Amino acid sequence: MTEWYYADGQDRQGPLMVEELRQRFQRGEISLTTLVWREGYAQWKALSEAVEELQLQNLTSAASNLGSGFDLRGDYTAIDNGTAPLPGTAGGTYSPYTAPGATASYGSAVVSGGEVVYAGFWKRVAAYLVDYILLTVTSAIIGGVIGGVMGFAMAGGSSASAIESAAQGVGMLLGIIIGVAYYASFHSSRGGATLGKMVVGIKVVRSDGERLTLLRAIGRYFAAFLSGLILCIGYLMAAFTDRKQTLHDMICDTVVVDRWAFTEQSHLQRHELGTATIVILVLGGLLTVGMLVLAVAMIGIFASSMS
Repeated sequence: MTEWYYADGQDRQGPLMVEELRQRFQRGEISLTTLVWREGYAQWKALSEAVEELQLQNLTSAASNLGSGFDLRGDYTAIDNGTAPLPGTAGGTYSPYTAPGATASYGSAVVSGGEVVYAGFWKRVAAYLVDYILLTVTSAIIGGVIGGVMGFAMAGGSSASAIESAAQGVGMLLGIIIGVAYYASFHSSRGGATLGKMVVGIKVVRSDGERLTLLRAIGRYFAAFLSGLILCIGYLMAAFTDRKQTLHDMICDTVVVDRWAFTEQSHLQRHELGTATIVILVLGGLLTVGMLVLAVAMIGIFASSMS
């Protein structure tokens, strides 16, 4: 007989026989959004994906179990493809019955009332390191190309110092433009996360879980300068405030949370740092130490040459 398991918050329940699982569904102990697993599954799936296998569509009390007004037997096709309307509405494409891959990822509808795991200081540092390296490399490549073009165009008509000053000015402006485009576009996207935040598994949202608008994301980028201007105290506030907010988070009414926060799968949130975060922090620490050692060595060589 096939043994089934289901997720109850952070706990795994089971093993259960098929009939036991059906009975729990009828009693309302689990719903179609509950994650289930059996031998043969590569990963956990929403119960909605096993409706036919478990013959849940034949349970006469299934619709009342969910309190949703959906009739699984009469509208199974719509539920299966995620087009069934929400209760009390005339339509819509979001359904709580669609599989996690369709609804419980970056950009899913806001679900209030559940636990919210706020991203701590070190997770944010790890995400920043990834984003910083990506932006530095990108800016260096683009800046090098533009600087070369400017040098070639101005050669013969301007002094080397003038060319260097112009290149530096263009480089600074280019860095700001790239930074604004990168952070604002990603933070206002459906996922609310830059590439660095995606790696770590966190996202930026409003304090109520709503997605950022493009204007708010742009404002947050420039507000971050204020956090840095006061000796980076604005950034360090993330280690001490209740909701792990920096100064620019408070100014713009934003929070950085686990990627599963404000979703139907909030039980998947992680309080621990996670492997990706630890690896990034270790590599970042080694890189920092290496740069300090190199700087000290260069200073020693310079001092020796001067004596």
